[in-house]
Amino acid sequence: MNASRIAPLALYQEVAERLRERIFSHELKPGAWIDEQAIAEQYGISRTPLREALKVLASEGLVTLKPRRGCYVTEISERDLDEIFSVMALLEGQCARDAAGKASESDLAHFKKLHDALEAAADRNDINGFFEANQAFHHAVQSVADNHWLQHVIEDLRKVIKLSRHHSLFSDGRLEQSLAEHRDILKAMLARDAAGAETAMRMHIHSGRKALARIAAARTEAA
Repeated sequence: MNASRIAPLALYQEVAERLRERIFSHELKPGAWIDEQAIAEQYGISRTPLREALKVLASEGLVTLKPRRGCYVTEISERDLDEIFSVMALLEGQCARDAAGKASESDLAHFKKLHDALEAAADRNDINGFFEANQAFHHAVQSVADNHWLQHVIEDLRKVIKLSRHHSLFSDGRLEQSLAEHRDILKAMLARDAAGAETAMRMHIHSGRKALARIAAARTEAA
């Protein structure tokens, strides 16, 4: 019985991952209608695994299923971003608090190593490298905090944030500001200052939202 279920499960999961990548790359743009027949033909599959994949993406907030109208890539509004970042600040702040209290000397050394990668990327003005090091640092903090449910919700919210057409690090001065914020987070971590780490992380997340808002405002003004 198990053997008969493995293939279809693997199939719809792979379809979901392929569509997820196309959404994150904005090949499938926010608000775009998803042509189920065309995609099924493109992948050489039936509509059944495709629809199962779309249900997965809908549960993650990446697509919206509209009765009698079909499936659309979710459009994320400025209000959505305000609300999501407010929640993210709470969640990541809690992770920072927990991690500061739980971190071993080895964990702290790892945080320092990841922060050094941030510093190096900033020196090179390497936005992609900085983004990757930033993600690694946040993931490390969440790992040390060791709360599966916090990690799960944070990961789902970060997927939705990727629907935004903008990236906060492209805001003038944001890379330098983000680096300074990370220095504050690391300082609190190394001092095992749980409250300070939480406050610094919350400020960091809120600053990222403000940077996105500046980019959106500039794009609107330019249009």
